[in-house]
Amino acid sequence: MAVADSVRSGLRARPRAITAVLSVIGYILVGGALYGFIPLFPELSRETVNLFSHIIAGINTLALTSLLAGVYFIKTDQVRKHRAAMLTAFSLILLFLVFYLWKTGGGFEKAIVAPELATLAYLAMLGIHIFLSVVAVPVVLYAVILGLTHTPTELRETSHARYGRIAVTAWSVSLALGIITYFLLNHVYAWEVRHAALLLLVAVPSFQSETAGAQEVMGSEE
Repeated sequence: MAVADSVRSGLRARPRAITAVLSVIGYILVGGALYGFIPLFPELSRETVNLFSHIIAGINTLALTSLLAGVYFIKTDQVRKHRAAMLTAFSLILLFLVFYLWKTGGGFEKAIVAPELATLAYLAMLGIHIFLSVVAVPVVLYAVILGLTHTPTELRETSHARYGRIAVTAWSVSLALGIITYFLLNHVYAWEVRHAALLLLVAVPSFQSETAGAQEVMGSEE
């Protein structure tokens, strides 16, 4: 109990700094796994990669459902249910990261094989999905840390609601686009194997934009 209280006090006292540190660690782990610099996961077969794709889509669907439920609960002043729904969504995203990094780090990524117009639409949605995923990380972490370290009454005096709205919007759109691109890639059109690290070429501008956004989050008052 003493350790938990100490951790909570540390998070409460320095939410912006903790958010920045956790965000950087997350980006390093994801980038390292995708590029193969951090061999975290064993190699996967083609069949297992496909299985993981379906599992990931299921996790994302549950996460999106939890997010939308959390929005409904807070709008109807059901604070405890809102908290439970948002923590469920956050836990599901962490689970998603495990499967996604294992799939790409131990397996491969898929490139869509479709008519030009459909491919362009798919890539546009994929690019927005990746961009929002990257940008949302510090905002989501900041909102979660504030929510875990303050009582509902105290949260009214912080920026939790403001950053929570930003986080939910970016997160929900990213998840929805991820689910749509999953169906296009796995159930509508054909696909071919490509190296996982190529996916980051789409996300490079997102990392640059996120840096400025993260600094703004850290510099804002609670």
